[in-house]
Amino acid sequence: MPDASRTALTYRYERWRALSSGIIETAGATFLLLIAVRWFEAGALSKALIAAGGSAGLVLAPWIVTQVEARRWPVSFAAARLAALGAITFLVMASAPFQAVFVIGSMLAMATSSVAIPLLTQIYQENYPDRERGKLFSRTFMIRIAMAAAFSEFAGRLLTGHIGWFRWLLLVFAAAFAFASFCFARIPSRPLATSGGTHPFRALRFVRDDALFRRTLVMWMLMGFANLMIIPLRVEYLANARHGVTWAGQILTTAQIALLVGVIPNLARLAMSPVWGRLFDRMNFFVLRIVLNLGFALGMLSFFGGNHLAWLITGAIIYGIANAGGDVAWSLWVTKFAPPERVADYMSVHTFFTGLRGVIAPVVAFQLVAHWPVSAISWLGAGMIVAATLLLVPEIKFGRNARPGAALTEEVSE
Repeated sequence: MPDASRTALTYRYERWRALSSGIIETAGATFLLLIAVRWFEAGALSKALIAAGGSAGLVLAPWIVTQVEARRWPVSFAAARLAALGAITFLVMASAPFQAVFVIGSMLAMATSSVAIPLLTQIYQENYPDRERGKLFSRTFMIRIAMAAAFSEFAGRLLTGHIGWFRWLLLVFAAAFAFASFCFARIPSRPLATSGGTHPFRALRFVRDDALFRRTLVMWMLMGFANLMIIPLRVEYLANARHGVTWAGQILTTAQIALLVGVIPNLARLAMSPVWGRLFDRMNFFVLRIVLNLGFALGMLSFFGGNHLAWLITGAIIYGIANAGGDVAWSLWVTKFAPPERVADYMSVHTFFTGLRGVIAPVVAFQLVAHWPVSAISWLGAGMIVAATLLLVPEIKFGRNARPGAALTEEVSE
């Protein structure tokens, strides 16, 4: 059981850090791609690279975990350094507003954010009690979601008619990363447990050794590829006039795009985040994941089902509801199945495969959208999610009494 003082201190600074995380989230989810489309008029490859920035960081997560372990750094110290690098990157982007710098900087900045995720999961494992982990995580995530919604509205209005002001936005993102670094540095943590291995991707051995983990990753590959393929197309669909999406007969403004992509989904996430947090602590994980998968598929089909405003709003709300549960499930699921001392390793493998599909999926999406209507791509994505969901049905029995290490021991012994 974690020490109560460590739990309280972590929870305090995680609530403060959630403010900056909400701002940073809008960069990767909306504004970097929006700036690329509206200001730089970037091509398909540049847009795909920007969309894949966070995923590139996830691919590098096993290597980062290995380096942090080898250097015996406290986990929060390493996370603070990564956030500081993100702040410096955005400062460079604001100082040199050229397309090449913007694309490369966008990738690097968002990679520094995502590559730290396994380190955060280890912090939650060490500092949050098992029975309250989902609840505490969802409470801080509510702050992040509220800030993301509010900042999406503010930044969308700022850039409407003044897209050239994006450099000020980049400075705000730099400040958000700097504040996140400040908060990380004050969260208690320990160095990672030594595994004795030196290979940068040694954690991938758990895919071979843990059959339940391996099968769950296969499901997540199908579902995640579909979702990561569709997410950047939401901005492309609304921002690019060739798709014919209008609001009262007019091409959508930046503020209207931010409303549909950032504000409405995040308000739905905000409302549902505490519900999903409690369900994560109490519900069979695989049943929970099935429900979330179906929500993502339904939201996908609704959003791209037609360019009528009602469909767009409905799809945005459903996506936000599903995403609220996805935040908790994606971030914490390994704490239910991995040995406590190997949570960062398991999470690094999970993020590695998330990053792998996240790098490829936007490239596939922007190539497909050049030849297919977006609605057809959404049906393809929904079909992949349904297939992934069917793979989960036989695993339900392993999620009934999951707790750290329990599922692993049961499965390997078979």
